[in-house]
Amino acid sequence: MIKDILTSREEKMQKTLESLKREFASLRAGRATPSLLDKVMVDYYGTPTPVNQVAKVSVPEPRMIVIQPWEKTMMKELEKAILKSDLGLTPNSDGTAIRLTIPQLTKERREELKKTVNKKAEEAKVALRNLRRDANEAIKKLEKNKEIAEDDSKKGQEDMQKLVDKYVKLVDTVKAGKEKEIMEV
Repeated sequence: MIKDILTSREEKMQKTLESLKREFASLRAGRATPSLLDKVMVDYYGTPTPVNQVAKVSVPEPRMIVIQPWEKTMMKELEKAILKSDLGLTPNSDGTAIRLTIPQLTKERREELKKTVNKKAEEAKVALRNLRRDANEAIKKLEKNKEIAEDDSKKGQEDMQKLVDKYVKLVDTVKAGKEKEIMEV
């Protein structure tokens, strides 16, 4: 029973970590990556659709993203979607492709991004702690209902704490990597 509780919480912790990594991938750190466009949605015949599903996204240079729509009619929609996004990039179109030039980050923008990274990492840690709380409550409930012994309950809670510690370290590692990438000039 305790093993099931721990296993289900660990799966959720893994998802929390993956979600954090995706969040970080979409943060602009002065280097061009196709994942910057992951959250940009294009109006494709009335349906919000991710950019990578209506166009080929490539990175020919470290500071440039090239978007080649599969349908020429999508050029205007792609430009609109990029301008509306919170990326702060201006699309340059030549009729067949859109080029996004990623500018150097200013010191202020780097500090802003670092704060955002810290905030997102802290949110992930809060999610992990909430999972620990839920698991501990479930374990205590089993003990209260006399389904498990007190020793098993204590051991289960200790194992849960070890799991949380492990994932908090992983969050810190991911955060440190992103901070390093942001502060890199």
